[in-house]
Amino acid sequence: MKLMLFGVTGGTGAQLLAQALGARHQVTAVARDPARVPVPDPVTAPAAGPGARLTVLPGDALAPEAWQHAVAGHDAVLSCLGSTDRKHPTTVYSQGTRNIVEAMRASGVARLLCLSSAGLDVTPDVPLPQRLVTRYVIQRLYRHGYADMTRMESFVRSPAADGTAWTVVRPPMLTDGPLTRTYRTAENGRLDRPKSLSRADLAHYLLTHVDDLRTHRAVVEVAY
Repeated sequence: MKLMLFGVTGGTGAQLLAQALGARHQVTAVARDPARVPVPDPVTAPAAGPGARLTVLPGDALAPEAWQHAVAGHDAVLSCLGSTDRKHPTTVYSQGTRNIVEAMRASGVARLLCLSSAGLDVTPDVPLPQRLVTRYVIQRLYRHGYADMTRMESFVRSPAADGTAWTVVRPPMLTDGPLTRTYRTAENGRLDRPKSLSRADLAHYLLTHVDDLRTHRAVVEVAY
């Protein structure tokens, strides 16, 4: 497949890039600083250099004029956009995703997978200690990011994103653990007692569900 990736300089995005190249997909990686794009391991991703199966395109999700012309011809767009700034409001999730969807619609590309967080919703079936930690610690600590993720999810569900075969993936706490390929999922539902998830396994889920019709227009929880 021919994939366009956003957020490849982050932990999950770097894993996704390496796995996509290792699976011999053709990849276009959009990055504000191309120098920060992780160099693929030549053993796991042979022939992944410039001019081969990897094209690195300078660009920012919030400034689509630099990359929107390149969306055409891709089979899917996978977004690992995120913000590490906890102190200030952000629009990287909502506006970044809106820019991606608009460029996709203009180019005739339908498939989108993007990241959100399992911490957005705290339902009564979640164990009390976890509910308290999520509501009074995590949601407050990441309030700006969560607010923007909520706007992003509202956007993809709106008529403005009609025609987009989107999947919103909600992982729990992420770790730098190994790739296990063993995790639980729930489409448009809740996982019972979700634990952590490695960034490698989150990337694995994204990559292996690009062509999964069951996840079209679905919010998916992924966790151990």
